Amino acid sequence: MTAHPDIAEVVVVGGGIEGCAAAWALTRRGVTDVTVVERDTVGSGGTGKSSGVVRCHYGVSSLAAMATRSLDVLENAEDVLGVDVGFRRTGYVVGVGEQDVAALHASLADQRAVGVRTESVGRAEVAALWPTADLEPFAAFAWEERGGYGDAHRTAQGFAGAARRAGARLRQGTTVAAIRVTGGRVTGVELADGSHIATGHVVLAAGPWSVPLLADHGIDLPITVHREQIVLVDPGQPLGPVPVFSDLVSLQYIRPEGDGGLLFGNSDLSVLDPADPDRYRNRADDSFLETAVDKIGTRLPGLANPAVSATYAGCYDVTPDFNPVVSGSGIDGLVVAAGFSGHGFKISPAVGTLVADLVVDGTSSDPDIRTEDLRLSRFGDGDLLTSPHPYVGAGQMR
Repeated sequence: MTAHPDIAEVVVVGGGIEGCAAAWALTRRGVTDVTVVERDTVGSGGTGKSSGVVRCHYGVSSLAAMATRSLDVLENAEDVLGVDVGFRRTGYVVGVGEQDVAALHASLADQRAVGVRTESVGRAEVAALWPTADLEPFAAFAWEERGGYGDAHRTAQGFAGAARRAGARLRQGTTVAAIRVTGGRVTGVELADGSHIATGHVVLAAGPWSVPLLADHGIDLPITVHREQIVLVDPGQPLGPVPVFSDLVSLQYIRPEGDGGLLFGNSDLSVLDPADPDRYRNRADDSFLETAVDKIGTRLPGLANPAVSATYAGCYDVTPDFNPVVSGSGIDGLVVAAGFSGHGFKISPAVGTLVADLVVDGTSSDPDIRTEDLRLSRFGDGDLLTSPHPYVGAGQMR
């Protein structure tokens, strides 16, 4: 027998990395009658613009646990998903100033408690890893040997392919116009062409496009769309293998590109750059370029002749506490996975697993990943998910 195209046990709205991870994880739980509905193509939204940094350095223990569980998938993607998703282990180093030393050490202890392999290292060790860097402003450093970077678009494709081989269906170029609810229970999704798919379970993983679909039912998903600008740099010289560097003094991160280049991102999100996710400028502003050149030049004075090679921009779906929602919604059968605030790629395998847990069991199967931490209702309750060890200036991004 073949599955009916207008009926599914679970409909996943959104074919970005989280939606595809959810479909993959559901099939691993034995739920194979899954339809992923994507308005464009897999990974065509925010997923395709991810800077791809992989780290487990989080002050929120649930996120640290999600990141380290996800590493097991990213490191072994060819065995788990059947494809190379572009993950490269380079290591990840974070440096802080004097005012953040206590927070760093407390955060490392909490990370190790949920299985993160991280340790304090000295300036000499970091100097050997980044010989072109000026490390004088830093008072302490941490090191994750398993950190690195990957390709979010390839990873989303990997999840989608694995899910389809297990029986899930993918409908690209298909827009969900509404979620149908009867008597407080999901009954299906209505498509823009007027047709519908009947289902008892919907996973809403459509990033900022999730907001109006929930608003139709009186549910507030507080998301600000922030345009995140990225600068690619030709270092002007061979650097050899260098790790990802999170600089929490000048609030930037730098990671290697496979071709010998560098990728620069800004870690200062104290002021957001609101944007329309359907219409935004896909390159860095001149003022941002000036900031990037200044920050890179200050931190990497040893580069002989660096030059900007390209820029681009993507969008973060940012919540008030800069942490995601992976949660029931108050409507039976409707699970929300949105508001990833720039963290989504590195935790995506664990997000998929948590979504599958919520659909099948109603709660997390991992005691280190607390269902209540990521609940949607925390915003209305005034109980934001924040790090107990925040870094000065870096807000809740670490």
